[in-house]
Amino acid sequence: MAYVATCIALLAAPILAQYPEGSLYSPPISSGYGNWSAAYAKAHAFVCNLTITEKVNLTTQTGTGASYGYSLGIIPRVGFRGLALDDSPTGVRSTDYSSAFTAPLNMAMTWDRDLIYAQAYANGAEHKAKGVNIAYSPVVGPLGRSPESGRIWEGYSPDPYLSGVSFGLTVAGMNAAGTIAVGKHFVLYEQEHFRQVREWNDWHLPNATFNTTEPYSSNADDRTLHELYLWPWYDAVHDGMASVMCSYNQLNNTQACQNNHLLNDILKGEMGFQGFIVSDDGSQHSGVLSALAGMDMTILGETSPNGELGLGISFWGPNLTQSVLNGSVPEWRLDDMATRIMAAYYYLDQDQDFPELNFAQGDLSTFGYLYPRAMAGYQQINEHVDVQDHHADIIRRVGANSIIMLKNVNNTLPLNKPKQIAIIGEDAGPSIYGPNGCPDRGCDNGTLAMGWGSGSTNFPYLIDPLAAIQTRAIQDRSVVQYVLDNYDTALIDSVVAQATVCLVFINCDSGEGYIEIDGNYGDRKNLTAWLRGDDLVNEVAGNCSNTVVIAHTPGPIIMEPWIEHPNVTAVLMAGLPGQESGNALVDVLYGAVNPSGKTPWTIGKRREDYGTDVMYVANAPVPQLDFTEGLFIDYRHFDQAGIKPRFEFGFGLSYTTFSYSNLRIQPANAASSTPASASTAAASAQTTINPSVCPHYALNASAYTFPSTISSLTDYIYPYLPRNSSFTVGPAYPSASVIAVAPGTPGGAPELWDTMYTVTVSVANTGSVAGQEVAQLYLALGNGEPVRQLRGFNKTMIEAGASADVSFTVRQRDLSIWDVPSQSWVDVRTLGTAVGVFVGASSRDLRLNGTMAAIGGGGSAGGNYSASVTAATTSAVGPVVTEYSDGQPQVATEYSDGQVQVPATATN
Repeated sequence: MAYVATCIALLAAPILAQYPEGSLYSPPISSGYGNWSAAYAKAHAFVCNLTITEKVNLTTQTGTGASYGYSLGIIPRVGFRGLALDDSPTGVRSTDYSSAFTAPLNMAMTWDRDLIYAQAYANGAEHKAKGVNIAYSPVVGPLGRSPESGRIWEGYSPDPYLSGVSFGLTVAGMNAAGTIAVGKHFVLYEQEHFRQVREWNDWHLPNATFNTTEPYSSNADDRTLHELYLWPWYDAVHDGMASVMCSYNQLNNTQACQNNHLLNDILKGEMGFQGFIVSDDGSQHSGVLSALAGMDMTILGETSPNGELGLGISFWGPNLTQSVLNGSVPEWRLDDMATRIMAAYYYLDQDQDFPELNFAQGDLSTFGYLYPRAMAGYQQINEHVDVQDHHADIIRRVGANSIIMLKNVNNTLPLNKPKQIAIIGEDAGPSIYGPNGCPDRGCDNGTLAMGWGSGSTNFPYLIDPLAAIQTRAIQDRSVVQYVLDNYDTALIDSVVAQATVCLVFINCDSGEGYIEIDGNYGDRKNLTAWLRGDDLVNEVAGNCSNTVVIAHTPGPIIMEPWIEHPNVTAVLMAGLPGQESGNALVDVLYGAVNPSGKTPWTIGKRREDYGTDVMYVANAPVPQLDFTEGLFIDYRHFDQAGIKPRFEFGFGLSYTTFSYSNLRIQPANAASSTPASASTAAASAQTTINPSVCPHYALNASAYTFPSTISSLTDYIYPYLPRNSSFTVGPAYPSASVIAVAPGTPGGAPELWDTMYTVTVSVANTGSVAGQEVAQLYLALGNGEPVRQLRGFNKTMIEAGASADVSFTVRQRDLSIWDVPSQSWVDVRTLGTAVGVFVGASSRDLRLNGTMAAIGGGGSAGGNYSASVTAATTSAVGPVVTEYSDGQPQVATEYSDGQVQVPATATN
């Protein structure tokens, strides 16, 4: 591809013959460009002063043999204390005196750029203050192909534009705080079922047709991959993302963490990603191939493909050292791996007074063994550093501004000193186990404020709705009665009969696949409320004429059993609001905050209306998840199929009303309204240059054996070869050359980020109270694209009776579609397509419309698009099967044209 950032050209034909992977794998060497150049200069100087084992130490985490298991890179010789890594998107995982932030879902529900950035900055600041260099956050994998998907609450929205903006802002906020943000999971990781072999087979379900042998393969066509699932990654790379986590699943039947086309060609090449790629825990399936395919760091360090944990054993560590020495992995590849890691370190200025790690991950004890499996190094392992600062204020603001008001009949809300309040439902009160009583939040008991899994964190406290409402009721001298048992119908009927207003709380939960709750194996098994929630609402509404429903959920739920009940007068969706849950809710219930959240997904009337679902029963030993819906997920599908939802994408009510007028579509300037070329594939200049790799030294195996001065610790992963190792040292790999592109910011071709138009509308507050409106811009691109796609949003506070101009910036990429034959982004206006412009309050409440004129005709993108997954022909160039130095059998499922192929039958 013409504008690819870097591409290796191996120079010696005899070497290609000796190393067949050279014809299949193209790991780019990055020398840093744009605002990465200074970081790369420092990283190059640092790495070139290291030995091979010291470089390997930067790539391989030390394993669970240490309390500080998520750490690597300690190099005493040069005074480098190493790097610490930890989860999560909701806060620093498994520690104390840190905040429990709202779910990233709630960040998207705000549609508020400032709040998204503010919470990301606060989360990054807490990770840094705990001494965490690298945080496993944020998430756009899963994007949200299916609403039942277990981990969608860790991300933002199934809309790639909303997710892309949120993803990029989160990266920028965490970067500004000084923490390396790890974008995850790359890519097409869209369900929990069958993500890991051992995890799934160990459930021993009676309806399991197959024992799976490999993680599921997500099979998507190139256009769907680029326009939906890769779209947010462009944003994050452009906004400075320094690390990416490759995912558990396979992509078109190649493991994601050893997928050359995905990691080398697309991420590091097409997008110009300058940082490093790290595996997930158990997503690395090979040693040599993962290194050649572009992976730069392995999580935990231990060999645990498919959840099979090998304590103290690693695909990398000493095996990577050996692979470099015998030539299976070229030394310049190891140099590039280490340089990318250190470039991220310098890019975030972590060489400037960065705190040391001050807690033991997963152990709240003050004292303990630094190396528990060896029972060695007894010392203080947790300093209990309080990093919360004033972040509770941010959490409360995000929580309140994310609440979506779906229904409000006769101004039921806001509440005004009601005489008697009935609070009904287990979700209103505290858990009998306490907020952290279930490991990784793996239960649904009491109010729900966080999903389960590695994306969770410990609550320092949890303000439940009952406590917060009672505090407010004391001020108003309101009587509060409550029933927290969802099944005590007699008591519920008695309590609600005398109430002025009845607040009924329902929820449902989801999370990561290693935890099961009531038959929900990570992914939800349905879209209904849990704990007889639908019956609970009808029970209350049947006895209370003023029933307000509050739902805490990780995604959309079906509301049809009660949404039209005449006594259900108001409905609020609160998502997963973190530690300030009750306070944030009270702010909206009583009008201190005017609700302004909007749905980041569609709420359908039936589960079947979504058109996609989780694969609950494996269809093969290697489950095949075909994305045959293509571009049409969530509201795109509802629009395309003509299905009326209950509440459309982008919907949300306010305590006031807004009107729209005066649409203006203005080219940015006369030149920029016309694209520089028909496609954005071409860079303005290309030259072949020598890469910045370290000097080559003679490879002496004896210099890299385990030092006699070090005592080996149990299950600790070292970079050294076993003592008395002997083997034949392979020939030195040749140097490489790279294709350089014109300087610019990472994130694809620079032209993609050119501003083409500014769209402006006037929004007036026609109600009696101040409020925030999220004005939304949708474009109709034709050419087989969805009916309309979100391409802008702006949240604006407007006083009662006032108006404001709201503007949207339309970039080149917003007008472009992915053209598979040319492998480039093409502006649809150059194909003769006039672009429809729509502005309104939701995806179906569109108040104004206009047009951006076509420029010309021609090009290859067009016609009616449909997704297809084509079986590859494997007879021309079969997969290369080789056994490499790390002793692991490797199976390459890439082909000579560099494109990911879908085999006619699954391989494993």
